[in-house]
Amino acid sequence: MTDGLALALLLALAGLVLSPLCELLIARALPRLGGLPSLKVRITTAAVTALLFGLLAWRFGFSFELPAYLLLALLGVQLSRIDFTLHLLPNRLVLALLGGGLLLLGVSSVVDPGWPELLRALAGGAILFAGYLILGIISPRSLGMGDVKLAAPLGMYLGYLGWPQVLYGGLLGFVVGGVLTVLMLRLRSAEKPAETAHGPAMVAAALGVVLFMH
Repeated sequence: MTDGLALALLLALAGLVLSPLCELLIARALPRLGGLPSLKVRITTAAVTALLFGLLAWRFGFSFELPAYLLLALLGVQLSRIDFTLHLLPNRLVLALLGGGLLLLGVSSVVDPGWPELLRALAGGAILFAGYLILGIISPRSLGMGDVKLAAPLGMYLGYLGWPQVLYGGLLGFVVGGVLTVLMLRLRSAEKPAETAHGPAMVAAALGVVLFMH
């Protein structure tokens, strides 16, 4: 219990440090995004990342899967921030989440043999991507191609844990998206567009399932 608490606190502190560092790297690598966000936004993303790091430490403990899901939290928060403000999910960040996650989950499967989990992760990513692609073609005004691409790494992370996680993570994304849309409609004035980003809902749903669905 003491070791678990110490790990959670240590990783929460790491989240506070890694979040602004990640934002700095993103600002330099992707200048078209407009540079660093405001101080208020940086404080918020650091706090959310720290909380998620602590919760993931509680969820996975000292395990080989933990680094992969920390990457999901770190880049997931940044992707949500960018999509919320700019309605954009940069390909380089989505690919970093996909490639980095695949590498880390692959290492976990080698060190602590779990090849069925890795194969399921690949299948989960492909299935969720295909599902979002079909929905994006049917209703392009509801889902952008950035959302479709983001479905691949999220499906991979969910698939590594199990098929129910893929199912509920995918469905919950639309539920959270609907709730966010209603909230934004209430908060925005009539003169402003009612469009809301779907990426943050997808990330929130995936992390919620990862954390609380065992």
